[in-house]
Formats: sequence, C-alpha cells, structure tokens
Amino acid sequence: MKTDNIILLADAYKYSHHKLYYPGTTKIYSYLESRGGAFGDTVFFGLQYILKNYLAGQVITKEGVDEAEVLLNSIFGRSDVFDRSKFDYIIEKYNGRLPVTIKAVKEGAIVPVKNVLMTIENNDPELYWLTNFLETLLMQVWYPSTVATLSNHIHRIVEMYYAETASEAAHAGIDFVLNDFGFRGASSTESAGIGGMAHLLSFKGSDTVLAPVYAQRYYNASGFLAASVPATEHSIMTLRGAEGELDVFRHILEAYPTGIVSVVSDSFDIFKACSEYWGGALKETILNRKGTLVIRPDSGDPVYTLLRVFEILFERFGYTINEKGYRVLPPQVRVIQGDGINIDSIRTIYSALKLNGISAENLVLGMGGALLQKLDRDTQKYAIKCAYAEVNGQKTNVQKNPLEINGKGQLVQSFKTSKSGRLQLVKAGNSYQTVAEDVAGDNGELITVFENGELVNEQSFAEIQARIVSHVAEQNTEVVS
Repeated sequence: MKTDNIILLADAYKYSHHKLYYPGTTKIYSYLESRGGAFGDTVFFGLQYILKNYLAGQVITKEGVDEAEVLLNSIFGRSDVFDRSKFDYIIEKYNGRLPVTIKAVKEGAIVPVKNVLMTIENNDPELYWLTNFLETLLMQVWYPSTVATLSNHIHRIVEMYYAETASEAAHAGIDFVLNDFGFRGASSTESAGIGGMAHLLSFKGSDTVLAPVYAQRYYNASGFLAASVPATEHSIMTLRGAEGELDVFRHILEAYPTGIVSVVSDSFDIFKACSEYWGGALKETILNRKGTLVIRPDSGDPVYTLLRVFEILFERFGYTINEKGYRVLPPQVRVIQGDGINIDSIRTIYSALKLNGISAENLVLGMGGALLQKLDRDTQKYAIKCAYAEVNGQKTNVQKNPLEINGKGQLVQSFKTSKSGRLQLVKAGNSYQTVAEDVAGDNGELITVFENGELVNEQSFAEIQARIVSHVAEQNTEVVS
C-alpha cells in the first residue's frame, strides 16, 4: 500500500510543464549528482526505499487522479494547468505503472562529488513531462545519502583516533561508538526511520527503533542490526532532589546489577557526582559489578567538561596504560558524551583526549539533531538536471551553464554548471569518474534499478554495508573536503 497519492508528490509548478516543454519534445533524460559540499565524497543510499515506498507497482489510479484534479484546480484557481488526461493515459496504457527507466550506482558506493549518481528517462514519447515530474520525489534521496555520508565520515575519524590511541582489543567496539539519539529531533517519524537506517550502515548504536524496522522492510535486512542499553534521563535522576541523588544512583545499580547501564549525571553537579558518589560511596559496588557503568555529562563545554570528568575518574578509579601509551579506565567505567556532538566537536574532543594522554576507548558518543536534522540538500549540494533531450526527432545534449557575479563583483562561471549528454559512471582505480555513455560501453557502474513500474536489481542491507566497508578499507583514510 502506497503512502500517498503520488500524483500530489511534486512541486506545484511542475503540473504546467506538459504545456511548457517545446513542441515536439519526446524524450527528457536527467541525472542526479552531488555538486560538492561538506565532504569530498558521498555515500549513495536510500533510492531503493523511495522506489519501493512510492514508485513501484500500480501507483496512478482513477481515485488519485480525481483527488488531484479537485485539489490542483483549487490551488491554481484555473482549470488549464492540471491535465488529468496525462495521468489517465498512464492508467489506460500502462495500468497505472510508470514507464520510466532509472539507473543508479549501487547503494553504498562512495563516490567523489561532481559525478553522476543516478539517471532517469521516459520510455514513452507522450510522457516527456514525466521524467522531471518525478524530480521532487527522487531528489529526496539527498537525505539518507547525506546521513549515510556524515555517519561514515565520523566512523573514519573514530577509526583514526582508535588506531593512534586505543588498544587493539578495543577496536571491536568501534561500531558502537556513535549512537543515534536523533529520533526526537527529527522532523517526522519517516525522517527518523530513513535517517536512522542510513546511520546503521556505519554504526550499530541507536535509540531510533524505527531504524532497523526500515532496514528490514525496505532492504531485507536480517540478524543483528542495532543495539541500545538501559539508560536514565533527568526525570529519573531529579525525583529526590540533590539531597537524594546518591540514593537514586544506588537504586540504578541495584536495578541493573549486571551489564551496561548509562546514567546521566549532571542534574546538579557532575563533578561531585563523579568524585563523591560514583568514585566515592559507590566505587566498590561499581568495580565489583559484572558490567559497565557509563557516566553521562549532559551540559557545559564538551571538551573542558570531559577532560575534568576523566581526570576525576582516573584519580578515583585508577587507570592502566595501554600499548599505545594512553590511559584507560577500568572496564567497569566509561563515559558517554551526548550533548553538543557534531562532526566538528567530535574531531576536537578526540584531539583533546589524545593531547591529554587519554585513550579514545574510554569514550562513546551520542548524536541527535546534528545527525538526523541539522543537514539539508545543500550539505552536499545535490541537484537533478536535464542532460539530454529529443525534440522533433533531433537528439540534443543540453546543459545549464550560468554566468554569475561572485562576492567580489566578478563575473565567473557558476558551480551550478550541469553535465551534458547521456552519462555513465566508470570505475577509475579505487574511485569513480563520469564519462559519456557510449565511451563507457559495457563497463558502466550505473545499473538499471527501476524499469516501467518494476523494481529490479534489488539490493540488501548487508550487501550495502559490505560495499561501504570494502571501499573504506581500500582508501584507509578520512576524506576531508
């Protein structure tokens, strides 16, 4: 069952395009790329979700056309914009299935910016307008791709600091370092599910329950996908006031006498909590637990707060020096930072820990709004543009090539200059390069994923994860734009 009436899932101005394309147009071929942005490469992910949820199968129905006709005639205040016959034609000739071909690079591919990632074209000359009508919906692949890219780059940062400061045995925990705290900060449950799923490609820590659900539903995921732990919040910690905080701490250790338990500890005084309670009255209880207490600061400057907390904990619980020469708390005690976390603060935090002789293995992270919400289409400058058309039998390579004035008042060529012609992506060593379709021949990396209403070349979550791991292993470095 489709989520919405697909006829309504487009920018309003697009309903006029069937009249605005030049007379005799029969083919529109468009492509998607990341034109640059925060990262020098992008993890392509999420197209299969869009295809399955919105485009596959019989998606144009008479009921949908009826609904659209009433609504759009009202929106435009005129009856000469929305033409129901264009959609009725799809029902009558194709049983409501969309006669377009979509090709894309395999999901999980890590592609340098300014390369083609996906193409779409109409397969019926009467439906030239349909290609870019679908732009609005297909463009939303920017979101899971950007979350997947961000999460993957953070994974590379974590790997780098673990390689420099953490014991070899600790490396098994890298996939659990960054935890998704973003559900409440996402714009919708759908955003949380899509973005949370994208995060799971690189990390397994997540409090977004919908994330593995989406991975199972749209990417046939199975087995162990995500992990969370018992954890408190301030409503639990403040019930007995500052005077009763120690009793609350003690109760939590009794409630979960084994395993991992995470406790937010800044309700009143994080430093007193670490020195007098966790590292004082409850120290022996903690050291005798078969499990790990994860202490959570949740306010203040992340770097200065963490450095002070770690110094207190080292003093109270002691530490060992690992083979890299960095201090490590006893395994019964760790710290999680979930406030003020973004990719920049992560770099700063790990750098500060290293400078102060503290191993990265002492710390895990929680990331909320900056993971699932504080990004947009321009984070990686995604765009879909027409590159080829057929008009009155003439095959034409088309291109957008703006001349613009920059901030210095100079006339320059815009970064928005688009690609021209039918395109393919080819492997160039461990990377990718965009070339003309005829040049690529049979070596193209863009494969057909959607054909005339049918999803083809379906990919599993496990395949996509493996593709990411393989690429990063080949590169073995953090890519910085």
